[in-house]
Amino acid sequence: MKTKLEYIWLDGYKPTQSLRAKTRIANNFSGKLEDCPVWSFDGSSTEQAEGGSSDLLLKPVAIYPDPARKNAYLVMTEVLLPDGTPHVSNGRATITEEDEDFWFGFEQEYFLMDAETNKPLGFPVNGYPAPQGPYYCGVGAKFMFGREIVEEHFDLCLEAGLNVEGINAEVATGQWEFQIFAKGAHNAGDEIWVARYLLERTCEKYGVWVDWHPKPLGKFADWNGSGMHANFSNGLLRTCGDKKVFDAVCEEFGKHIEEHIAVYGADNDQRLTGLHETASITDFSYGVSDRGCSLRIPVGTVEDGWKGRIEDRRPASNGDPYKIAAVIIKTTHKAIAKM
Repeated sequence: MKTKLEYIWLDGYKPTQSLRAKTRIANNFSGKLEDCPVWSFDGSSTEQAEGGSSDLLLKPVAIYPDPARKNAYLVMTEVLLPDGTPHVSNGRATITEEDEDFWFGFEQEYFLMDAETNKPLGFPVNGYPAPQGPYYCGVGAKFMFGREIVEEHFDLCLEAGLNVEGINAEVATGQWEFQIFAKGAHNAGDEIWVARYLLERTCEKYGVWVDWHPKPLGKFADWNGSGMHANFSNGLLRTCGDKKVFDAVCEEFGKHIEEHIAVYGADNDQRLTGLHETASITDFSYGVSDRGCSLRIPVGTVEDGWKGRIEDRRPASNGDPYKIAAVIIKTTHKAIAKM
């Protein structure tokens, strides 16, 4: 029996990487990750190598059934140099303090764009639709655009075994969100990237493309941008029952603003203006149930006796979840080491 293996990787484009993929056939494939061979590709075509020495390696790191193709799997890979060391574009390799005790919940926002007009679905050719307000979690053809794509993508993710925990329409027309929960930074990053891939591929047949930019309508437009809020916890935060622990972690984050912003997504300054449910990119704040803060402590965490998670609201929709999770773990570890 012949099986299709879709190898997915991230290219070397800057400041925001794009997804790439190609298919190989495997005979009598077991369905197991360890039976996915290392493959190669032309890095000179993806901004990752020069033409005179263009071979780079694709190392499989996660595998999922591909529900949209017959006898197929989705294989997430990381890019390596010919000697087996990570390529500079390999964000997964930045996770140097992996800790399976860390749980992540990423809230991935995005815009669906009409390929003919290059405007969000629901936007008239000239001008703007009615101001934001009725679109968030709305219903009805007057306000909702692209639901058939979103629902198809939702089903595909679930059938692939991704731990998608929900979807919703966002505050602007044509803007949507899905949420993924995973234990461990590697797992969280793998699932977000595969979910992004499935969305991009699904949109192809609808004449729609996905805009991951954090402020596709412009810095001065009176519309919310797109983020990828990062909810995180570890065993200490989930069990401590102590407000001082949460304060210590949040205050440590405030000491590493530039380090975090550097990997939270390109053009994030256009989104983090202090308006539209954001804190300013140059400031740092935290608070309970405050969506205008850099870090939000959910009210549920407090009601559960200071046991639970923290939400970093700064990551942009185009951020690399590998790099975001890596720096969150690093800073949290620093906070704990000082306690």
